[in-house]
Amino acid sequence: MSDRFDCFVVFAEMRTGSNFLEANLNAFDGITCHGEAFNPHFIGYPNSEDILGITQQERDADPMRLLGQIRKTTPGGIGGFRYFHDHDPRLLDDLLQDPKIGKIVLTRNPVDSYVSWKIAQATGQWKLTNVKRRKDGQAQFDAAEFEQHLADLQAFQIQILNTLQRSAQTAFYVSYEDLQDVDIMNGLARWLGGSGQLSSLNTALKRQNPQPIAEKVANFGEMEHALARLDGFNLTRTPNFEPRRGPVVPSYVAAAKTPLLYMPIRSGPETAVHQWLCALDDVSGEALEQDFKQNTLRTWKRQRPGHRSFTVIRHPLARAHEAFCSKILSTKKGSFAGIRKTLRRAHNLPIPEGEPNDDYSVESHREAFTTYLSWVKANLAGQTAVRVDGHWATQAQCIQGMSEFTLPDMIVREDEMALYLPALAMQVGHPSPPEPVAVPTTAPFSLAQIYDDRIEALAREAYLRDYTMFGFDSWA
Repeated sequence: MSDRFDCFVVFAEMRTGSNFLEANLNAFDGITCHGEAFNPHFIGYPNSEDILGITQQERDADPMRLLGQIRKTTPGGIGGFRYFHDHDPRLLDDLLQDPKIGKIVLTRNPVDSYVSWKIAQATGQWKLTNVKRRKDGQAQFDAAEFEQHLADLQAFQIQILNTLQRSAQTAFYVSYEDLQDVDIMNGLARWLGGSGQLSSLNTALKRQNPQPIAEKVANFGEMEHALARLDGFNLTRTPNFEPRRGPVVPSYVAAAKTPLLYMPIRSGPETAVHQWLCALDDVSGEALEQDFKQNTLRTWKRQRPGHRSFTVIRHPLARAHEAFCSKILSTKKGSFAGIRKTLRRAHNLPIPEGEPNDDYSVESHREAFTTYLSWVKANLAGQTAVRVDGHWATQAQCIQGMSEFTLPDMIVREDEMALYLPALAMQVGHPSPPEPVAVPTTAPFSLAQIYDDRIEALAREAYLRDYTMFGFDSWA
């Protein structure tokens, strides 16, 4: 029937009209939809015992067996099924990645689907074929339950969309309102490879609750108030245009004896933590375990049951000052000479050509750092040609990158290291861990000497995501 697809899946949710869509798909010659084939509580339909000879028990043991059966048992036609976000998760990746499986995405206003679901729960009536048997009922709106319902729907839809984008596929999108359009149903059938067309839609299923939503919700006023505070357009989000970061496993450092792993964020208190790890086991820096790869880190973890990992975050302004002084202002080993040259030439960063000398004053430092903060804001927003380096990327993005491989057990703030790092060492059996010792930034002038309201405001603009995510207040 179709050279494009071997079978199809309807991605939908409860109370989105999926029964009505299925009834109309089954009205086309050569198209067969087998209900909720992978619902964990039944197979196909609540009273069904099998699909194409495969029982629920057999399906649960091997879901791919049923998928294979659906693909090959519609002679001259195409078979499919409905799949909701809480159906068998073992199948989802295969469904999304396989271009030979046609994807139909059915959506409905989430408020309407939620209210319909609550009414069905209240009345026990999930389908209506005879209006005389319709049961009256009202929904009781629960704000927390609805927010979770909305979050689940959105997460599922984003997963579908992003996977199809990455695998160069497209889906046939149908809204609840589209289900009443015979031309759209005919178009869907042609998209699946069918040649037959319908002159009218299936009328066996009736709309259960046609009245206005205000009449369907018992606590409608409460619902209005709850929905009013939901940010449907995500207007309060902190924009994030940073590129994704990897886990940067080679930068991780483990103590020589104590089973602690430090996952550093660049331009943080790395030197202070390294020195503390040395003091912890009374060893030199060479004794620390470094240069991990993912496989060697897994081995380290397996060999040390009960290990702990941690990272340390620094106030965004202090971290920006560290990055500026060590990587941009300085010309010493480890600084970014190429980026430094570009910032001086293309972005008018007022720093000397070489190392700062006696002519470089406090006012010069304030002006240069202020210009740098403005540039960082543009850089993080993707508005410059220079890479977003880990030394000035947001700490939130760095930790998100870590999660691609592993997450730290603890995120410690720099000003709380003396309290939490020894406690963390004691958790893994160290009898008397020392306190970490602060290491000052190497700079011509300290941040305290140049700090003012403008610098704080610029830092907050550049690093709003970190200020928001970690609750940082003003530096001083």
